[in-house]
Amino acid sequence: MKPTKKAAEMTVRELARYIDQSVLKPEFTVDDIKRYSQEGIDFGCATICINPSSLPIVAPMVEGTDTGLCVVCDFPFGLSTTESKVRQAETYCSQYTIEDLDIVANYGRLRSGDLDYVTADIRAVVEACHKHGTKVKVIIETDALTLEQVAAGTRCAVAAGADFIKSSTGFFTGGEQRGATTEVIRAMMDAGEGKIAVKGSGCIRTREHFLELIDMGIDRMGVGFRSTPVVLDCTVEDARKLG
Repeated sequence: MKPTKKAAEMTVRELARYIDQSVLKPEFTVDDIKRYSQEGIDFGCATICINPSSLPIVAPMVEGTDTGLCVVCDFPFGLSTTESKVRQAETYCSQYTIEDLDIVANYGRLRSGDLDYVTADIRAVVEACHKHGTKVKVIIETDALTLEQVAAGTRCAVAAGADFIKSSTGFFTGGEQRGATTEVIRAMMDAGEGKIAVKGSGCIRTREHFLELIDMGIDRMGVGFRSTPVVLDCTVEDARKLG
């Protein structure tokens, strides 16, 4: 999505609409979940991205706000059976109003070149979510892939009817975490050919990088709760005053 103006010229509220505020750390207490979710709401982020067990905590918080729910599914490894992924997605989407579901693709199978499996695995989840009006973002864990595999994973997501392709979980343990580099985002955009939206996630921690990705034409970004004030150049107190 090519913006109509430069990111540096956008207001805090306009910039916040690019953000899914990540509240995903497994060690978070209920109070942590509530605090960081509320901060994302106060900033005006597009969604709060949470683990499934946080749904009953955060769902009431976003009601009546401009911020929606994004839930991760089979996170962070994507290694459940297709049937299990579908059951998980059905459970979440049937019980809550969820704007986006972020499913982790089986990127080991992607690395193996088993593209039919990857596509079918994604498609089953997409079909389950779309029945409930929930968009699907497909995480392919780009830190584990070559750029050629990133492109192949993007094409699988397009073929499966997914709404977004997404770079990283932020929890990759198999090597260096580089996340949403400009090279990775460009590879996804090029392979998607405008047929799928692009979400960058992982290592988006500076305002410069955040604005650069917007100017490239990115559609959404996963930003950690600590980094949201940094990339927006705004404190949560000031965001609350903006209303």
